[in-house]
Amino acid sequence: MNALERLYRRRVPPAEFCTQELAARLIELSSDIRRQVAILINRQGIVEYVVVGDEKGVVIPELRDYPLGRRTLRGLRLIHTHLRGEQITEDDLTDLSLLRLDLLATLLILPGREQIMAQLAWLSPAPSGQSAITDPIIPFDRVDLDFHHFVTELEAELERASQSTAQAGNALERAILISVTVEGTRQEAEDSIAELRELARTARIEALDEFIQRPRSLNPRYVMGEGKMRDVVIRALQRGATMLIFDQELNPAQIRSISAMTELKVIDRSQLILDIFGRRAKSLDGKVQVELAQLKYLLPRLTGRGVQMSRLMGGIGGRGPGETKLETDRRRIRDRIASLERDLQELSRGREQRRRQRVKAGIPIISIVGYTNAGKSTLLNALTQSEVFTEDLLFATLDTSTRRLRFPREREVIITDTVGFIRSLPKSLLGAFKATLEEMRDADLLLHVVDASNPRFEAQVSQVERILEELELGDKRQLLVFNKSDLLTGLRKSDMLAFLRVRHYARSRGAIMLSARDRKSLTPLVDELQRLFWPEETAPLTD
Repeated sequence: MNALERLYRRRVPPAEFCTQELAARLIELSSDIRRQVAILINRQGIVEYVVVGDEKGVVIPELRDYPLGRRTLRGLRLIHTHLRGEQITEDDLTDLSLLRLDLLATLLILPGREQIMAQLAWLSPAPSGQSAITDPIIPFDRVDLDFHHFVTELEAELERASQSTAQAGNALERAILISVTVEGTRQEAEDSIAELRELARTARIEALDEFIQRPRSLNPRYVMGEGKMRDVVIRALQRGATMLIFDQELNPAQIRSISAMTELKVIDRSQLILDIFGRRAKSLDGKVQVELAQLKYLLPRLTGRGVQMSRLMGGIGGRGPGETKLETDRRRIRDRIASLERDLQELSRGREQRRRQRVKAGIPIISIVGYTNAGKSTLLNALTQSEVFTEDLLFATLDTSTRRLRFPREREVIITDTVGFIRSLPKSLLGAFKATLEEMRDADLLLHVVDASNPRFEAQVSQVERILEELELGDKRQLLVFNKSDLLTGLRKSDMLAFLRVRHYARSRGAIMLSARDRKSLTPLVDELQRLFWPEETAPLTD
C-alpha cells in the first residue's frame, strides 16, 4: 500500500507520456501483487489516480475532478499493466472512447524477454470506421512520441472532425436521436423518429445521427441495452454531439443514469415539445399555459440526495439534518403552479365571456384542427386574408387565433386556428392545450386539415381522431380537408401514384382537396361550408 501511494509523488515531463523508471516501477508492483495496476496522469505530468484491479482488468473510477463538458478530450492519459502479455483489449478501447482519454498505454513483459514492452492507442479523428487507432507492441525505449505536441495536434484534429460533420446553420445544439420501443413495427418506429427529427429542427437542434432499437424488454436503467448505449455514446462523441434525445418518455432515474454514464445532456420527446412550446408562445394565455406545463413536468424530476437527508423525512422521528435547498425549490415550484393555475382561471373566464357573446350573436364557430404542420394557419390566412404567423416547422403557431370569415349575402362565421396535434403526446402536456380545447368544445364544426403530401397522412388522420376521442370531442361534426394538393401534381410516376392514393382516400371520406396557397382551389370548401350552415342558400359563390 505504501509503495502504491508513493506513485502519487511521481512526475512525468510534458514531452513524455511515461518515464522509463515509472514504467519499470508499475511492472514491478503489478508482478508482486499479481494484479493490474493503472495510473491516470494529467497534462502537467501529475499522477491524479492510482487504480488497482484484478488479474484481468481495472475499473476506472468516476473522474469528478475532470468533467468532460464541451471539451474534446478529458486531459488525462491512462497507463496500466497487463500480466499475461496480451494486447490492448476491447474493454480498454471502450474506456478510451467513453472517457475521451488523451492516450491509452499498456505496459507488459512478453514471455522470454526481459525488457518492458508498450502498446499505445488513441482516439481516431475519422468520423466513421474504427473509433481508435492502435499501435503494435514495441519495446518501451523505442517509443518515439512527443506527448505535448501529440495531444495538442490530436485535439485539434478531433475538433475539426466534429465541426466538419455539423451543417452550416444556426443550430443551438447537436444531438443523437434514439428510439427504443418494444411495441409496433419497425416502420412505425422509423416514422416516429422522422417526426422527432422535425421536432429537433423546429427547436434549432441539428440531428447528427439516429439509433432505433427494438429489444424484447426495456432496460430499466438505460432504456436500451448497456452495450448499445456505449455504442451510442461513442458515436455521439465522435460526431461532436452535445445531447441525446429519446423518442420515448424517460423517468427521472433513467435520465440521471444516462446522464451519469454519457456526461451529455439527456432529454426526451416531452421535454423537446415543451421547449418548442416555450419558444412559440407569444400571448399571455399561451405563456401561462406553457410555463404551467413545464413546471408540472419538472417537479417530479427534481432530485437530491434522497430521503435520508430530508429535513422532513430523514433521521429518527423526522428530524433529519435537512436538505433544505431541494425542499425549498419544490415548495417554490408548487407555489408557482398554484399561482399560474389561478391566472389561468382568470384568463379562462375572459375567454368564456367572449365565447358567450359569440354564441348569443348566433354566429357559427369553426375550429381548424389537424396534425402539426398540416397548413392550418396558412388556410386560415387564405380564407380570411389575415396574417397569422406561418412557417414550415412543427408547432410554428401555438397561440389560438380567431378571425371572421365572411360569405355572400351578409353571412359570416367565426373561424379559429388551434395548435396542432402530434403522436405520443403525453397527458402531462394536455394542459398547454387548454385554450384550444375550450375553443373546440364550443365549435359547431371541426375543420380537420390533413397534409396530403405526407406519405403518412392516414396514420396522422387516425392519430388526430384518436386524440379527439380522448378529449371527448369525437362526436363533433367534422369536415375533412386535404391541404397541399399542389405538391402532388408532378410528372413523375411516383407523384401520380401518391395523388391517386390521396384522392381515393379523400373520396371515401367525403373530403375536399385544395391548396391553401391557391385561392381558386378554396371555392369548393367555401361552398361546402355555406351548404352546411345555410342549406337553404345554395346559389353559386361569386367573387
